[in-house]
Amino acid sequence: MDKQQEYVLRTVEERDIRFVRLWFTDVLGTLKSVAVTSSEIEGAFVEGIGFDGSAVDGFARVQESDMLAMPDASTFQVLPWKAEAPGVARMFCDIRTPEGEPFAADPRQVLRRNLGKAADMGFSFYVHPEMEFFLFAGPNDPTPLDNGGYFDLTPNDVQSDFRRHAIELLEGMGISVEYSHHEVAPSQHEIDLRYADALTMADNVMTYRLVVKEVALARGIYATFMPKPLAEHWGSAMHTHVSLFDGDANAFYDASDPYHLSATAKQFMAGLLVHATEIAAVCCQWVNSYKRLVPGFEAPVFVSWGRNNRSSLVRVPMYKPKKSASTRIEFRAPDPACNPYLAFAVILAAGLRGIEKGYELPAEAEDNIYEMTDVERRAAGIGSLPRNLDDALLRMEDSELVAEALGEHVFTYFLRNKRAEWDEYRSQVTPFELAKYLPTL
Repeated sequence: MDKQQEYVLRTVEERDIRFVRLWFTDVLGTLKSVAVTSSEIEGAFVEGIGFDGSAVDGFARVQESDMLAMPDASTFQVLPWKAEAPGVARMFCDIRTPEGEPFAADPRQVLRRNLGKAADMGFSFYVHPEMEFFLFAGPNDPTPLDNGGYFDLTPNDVQSDFRRHAIELLEGMGISVEYSHHEVAPSQHEIDLRYADALTMADNVMTYRLVVKEVALARGIYATFMPKPLAEHWGSAMHTHVSLFDGDANAFYDASDPYHLSATAKQFMAGLLVHATEIAAVCCQWVNSYKRLVPGFEAPVFVSWGRNNRSSLVRVPMYKPKKSASTRIEFRAPDPACNPYLAFAVILAAGLRGIEKGYELPAEAEDNIYEMTDVERRAAGIGSLPRNLDDALLRMEDSELVAEALGEHVFTYFLRNKRAEWDEYRSQVTPFELAKYLPTL
């Protein structure tokens, strides 16, 4: 037994932890949990906890259903909202087959595998997501709780206390928060997590979403990470800042470059641009995701890059003097309802492909791309992201890069599940159609 596992067992005893929730994530990014008593933890570290994988979306067929959840002791945290003795803690798990092999459909394993490829190239991958969400009166009542805008200080006691309490719980679980604020749309908020390695951050994103929903529930309101709940307002994004490090050195930084970007950074950016349409279905995985990706709401629609141009898909944040470690790029496509393990995996895979193949970065898009005509965009070589989930799936299923990044099992299941979602959606007759066509056709 290693030192981290010994620490967990000691903490469970000293802090009177009665239950430990073992968490893992299915292919679609839904958090799963099985609770075990404290007396079972030592055995779980050695043997894992068995469960029926065929009952979990995208995991296993009935004939190969037995799976083991192996707790990762490094992720142990007491749940602050369950802290009164006897307390409750959680650990994320890696999923393994009965033979002890990493399970190919485990999103954590998918990300680990891609991080291993980066490590073989000499890189570690860090991410910093800016996650937005809405607070509503209830799950079936998308009524905003305020009419505030960007950075507004709203006097509503529920929301003023909400972000503070959520941050306290996150930091109580060892998750560092950089800042928080009201976002552009009414009742829309953002809490940004401080950058971390991609696997830790994916775990943190899953925890973040649960904490935000728990805090809302305790206040009698509802938090949603739905990408576009209000048609007339901005949607919720998960703008993801990424960087590669070579040891302690930021591989994206070059002091001699006008943008302070190294050749590695530019090739990584080029990889994101070249493969943007292929990875869109993973970063924006729901039918509703593409209601966000429309002109007029500062969401990325066109495949381009820029420094201060927020209509670009890839943005280079302003360089901070004497802080080379902060040099990074911002990928603006993902939304906060994605599976973070899979999203980080395909973002990394696209960037690494650009480095491997020496992709050349196209010219910066300096104009507001929304104001350009289609002819002007084509002349500038600026393509578009998929317009809907169907389009995104067509791009994904032809992508060798995404198939390799996700692995055959996840790639096949993801496509099959999302095709079913699209077929269900396109068979609906919407209120828009009834209002527009019924009176005249």
